[in-house]
Amino acid sequence: MQKDKTPREKHPSAFEPMTLILNIALSVFGAMIGMQLITSLGVTPSTSIIGAIAAMLIARIPMEIFSKYRSTHRQNLVQTSISSATFGAANSLLIPIGIPFAMNMPELIIPMLIGAGLAMFVDTALLYKLFDSKIFPASGTWAPGVATAEAIIAGDKGGKRGVLLGVGTGAGLLGSYLGISMSAFGVAFIGNIWALTMFGIGLLLRQYSVPLFNQDLNALYIPHGFMIGAGIVALFQVAFIILKKKKPAAATAGNANNPEDSYTQNEKTTSRILGLGFVAYLVVALIVALAGGLMTDMSFGMLIGFLLFAAFAAYVHELIVGIAAMHSGWFPAFAIALITLIIGMMIGFPPVALALLVGFSAATGPAFADMGYDLKTGYILRGQGADAALEVDGRKQQYITGLIAFGVALITVAFSYQSFFSQGLIPPVDKVYASTIAAGTSPEVAKQLFLWAIPGALLQLIGGSNRQLGVMFATGLLILNPNAGWAVLAGILIRFVVLKVKGKQAESTLSILAAGFIAGDALYSFCNSLIKFAKK
Repeated sequence: MQKDKTPREKHPSAFEPMTLILNIALSVFGAMIGMQLITSLGVTPSTSIIGAIAAMLIARIPMEIFSKYRSTHRQNLVQTSISSATFGAANSLLIPIGIPFAMNMPELIIPMLIGAGLAMFVDTALLYKLFDSKIFPASGTWAPGVATAEAIIAGDKGGKRGVLLGVGTGAGLLGSYLGISMSAFGVAFIGNIWALTMFGIGLLLRQYSVPLFNQDLNALYIPHGFMIGAGIVALFQVAFIILKKKKPAAATAGNANNPEDSYTQNEKTTSRILGLGFVAYLVVALIVALAGGLMTDMSFGMLIGFLLFAAFAAYVHELIVGIAAMHSGWFPAFAIALITLIIGMMIGFPPVALALLVGFSAATGPAFADMGYDLKTGYILRGQGADAALEVDGRKQQYITGLIAFGVALITVAFSYQSFFSQGLIPPVDKVYASTIAAGTSPEVAKQLFLWAIPGALLQLIGGSNRQLGVMFATGLLILNPNAGWAVLAGILIRFVVLKVKGKQAESTLSILAAGFIAGDALYSFCNSLIKFAKK
């Protein structure tokens, strides 16, 4: 039998001189934008779409040196770099180091920066190794990644797909201008219906709890309790998936024809990576504790307890943020870090340890989720695993690009944080963490958390690991976004009706439109944030 000698497509390298220079430049831009917006507005808009548009515009510059950027794979590397740098600088680095500043503990800023930087790189490595495993499948929703991929494909191929994406993007821009959460509306067209229904109900309950029940759910710690219960069960479900014996009829890894049942990473590899991840977080927690001087503030027994709890909290924080990001495109990283802080306060850790604990926890998750979105974009652009070698190589090049971008973000933050802090510019959420530590906690808070953890655990148990009902309901309860719940439920209803009338052939059209809605929302959010910042 004659072998097929057709040359396989080779993925561009992240170290190509022009690509490397462009990605570093965009990473600096993304890092500065992320820092500016997180300190002035408290949010970090997605810059993946911005990076994709920048790459497409560069490809159209009539010079030979830029012609290589007509490659969708190079455009993918460009958007990966700016997206990684934005979230890395703002969410993974500036928020953690702003906590000791808000608590008037400037001596902890450098130790926290070291710990947050290490946690960010561990975060990224774990997602890279866990992407396309049974826990975090490449076939998962990862909605922002789908939107970016569709934008790049539309720019490359045009045609009907380009028209649909353009219509969706226009609708996304208009809806966002009118105050509708178009990202929530769009994700309803492509995500798990059960998970998103619970997410939408949670959003509505958070929005209307005061007018309907005359109670602020957040003030009663109900969302936090739900997430604790759901998160604990989710952790056991992850362990069960890993330990469950594989059925003989299961498909082999790398089979692109059945992505739901076959993964790049098998259970054995996943188990090993998760174990190494916990050890890595334990080492980072030790470095943070030593650099922060906890040896002098805590007994040996309390120090050991702190290390174990900090590593466990960071580990769980990352998994929950990843699950929420994969299913909904949103992740309540701030709120989950606050839960970690509250539990740490109940244990009785001193203020210095609490500042380091919540900063360490907050540093994990955002980079994990963002890398998931970027790898989903690449997965679609590379043919959804049809060429296993191309997929593995492309994923590696994206990971290298992300590491470079995170390195640029770390250097940018290290050299510019003093300029921000000297002007009193810190992320608003840091003031919440600082005031929570100052206020302390009470037995009543512990009672509320335990009470509401029970229904959260039951809901997660009933839904199972595929639907993630408890985690997604708790995610909705933790996020206050006016009318986002209505947008999610309306999108699910429209999707159900269209598929009922048109059948499964309508799924492709709905997915492209959804990508447009999400892209339009991201563009509007980014531009609106810049306008607001300019007015300040």
